[in-house]
Amino acid sequence: MMLSGSPAGPDRFGTPILGVSEVSGLIRDLLDDDRLHGIWVRGEVTNYKDHTSGHRYFSLSEGTGRESALINCVMWRTYAAGLGFEPKNGMDVLAWGSVEVYEPHGKYQLIVRELLPAGTGERHLMVERWKRELAAEGLFDPERRRPLPRFPHRIGVVTSRTGAALKDILTVISRRYPVEVVLSPTAVQGEGAHIEIAEAIRRVDGLVDVIIVGRGGGSFEDLFPFNHPEVVRAVAACRTPVISAVGHEVDTALCDFAADLRAPTPSAAAELAVPDREEVLREISGFRERMEALLLHRLAAARSEVEDIRGRMHPRRLSRRINERMQRLAEHEEMLRRAALARIQRERGALAEVRASLAGQNPLAALDRGYCIVEVNGRVARSVRDLTPADRVTLRMKDGRARAAVEEIMYDRDL
Repeated sequence: MMLSGSPAGPDRFGTPILGVSEVSGLIRDLLDDDRLHGIWVRGEVTNYKDHTSGHRYFSLSEGTGRESALINCVMWRTYAAGLGFEPKNGMDVLAWGSVEVYEPHGKYQLIVRELLPAGTGERHLMVERWKRELAAEGLFDPERRRPLPRFPHRIGVVTSRTGAALKDILTVISRRYPVEVVLSPTAVQGEGAHIEIAEAIRRVDGLVDVIIVGRGGGSFEDLFPFNHPEVVRAVAACRTPVISAVGHEVDTALCDFAADLRAPTPSAAAELAVPDREEVLREISGFRERMEALLLHRLAAARSEVEDIRGRMHPRRLSRRINERMQRLAEHEEMLRRAALARIQRERGALAEVRASLAGQNPLAALDRGYCIVEVNGRVARSVRDLTPADRVTLRMKDGRARAAVEEIMYDRDL
């Protein structure tokens, strides 16, 4: 006999000898399969026991005789607290959970996290399927949601004409911010209610500023029409912002996800649809006070500016300021006159220097001293070598010209 925890070894046939814990571990590993986690199981409740600790122990069986099957289940009190009904032996149910091994007893069991009567459970599964399909269509995308108008003129209400939800909505709106309410009546539960609800939504769309779609609390079956894809698509297709207010705070319907805003109750939806008149009046009063304070401040600043201008415009003060400005003007005028005269003197001196320089460089200035310029063939003769006997030359003097002929050329030997 091998005790738990003893080293295993082959027997005389070469087969490994495993400890009990090792076998339980192998079974646990084998059952650690995704196909056994987060699954729905349908069966008949047997051996049901509501333990004093709050845990629920039972089995789910299927079939009779040789074809029967059974699985043990446990629902911990954390999950059992949310049960909406009391399970009984022989009841057909849907259980959602995972298969796990309880190693101390060497048995596997279904750890149940949610338990529903089979009929209701099937509808829950239908809602889950609808939710996936509608989400895939993009009807639940947060980017689709629009803000509500702050000051609506008309509120559309899609609900029962005789239900308490309508009364609650009218009471809240009349108290907070009285506006016109347009009722688009519809059945809110029962067979075919989803068709009426969708039609009522389409009927009021575009005629109001905000639409409230909802009803009071009820069972899952009562609220089921608001899960129907036709209602969800009608909400998503609205041109008008929609507030969904189906049931109470703990209730959730698929149309909540398609609406622009979800309210926990119809009364809360009315509060979200319209502002509070008292708060608006207080806000307006605050604006008025701030405007009055700003206006008074600006009036005080303008009054101070006028007083300052009036003081500066007093006859004596004005006369004194005029005399001061005239004195400054006379001083500036004298400074400008002196500066202009000095500039003229400097410019005259510079002009005289330029004139003298130009006169010194003028070749005609030498003519005043008795010299003349000899030109031959239109060019100035700078040397006797530029002349030949019999050349006709022009003698340019200070007051005219004369023509002459060269008779003889004599060269200065000293040059």
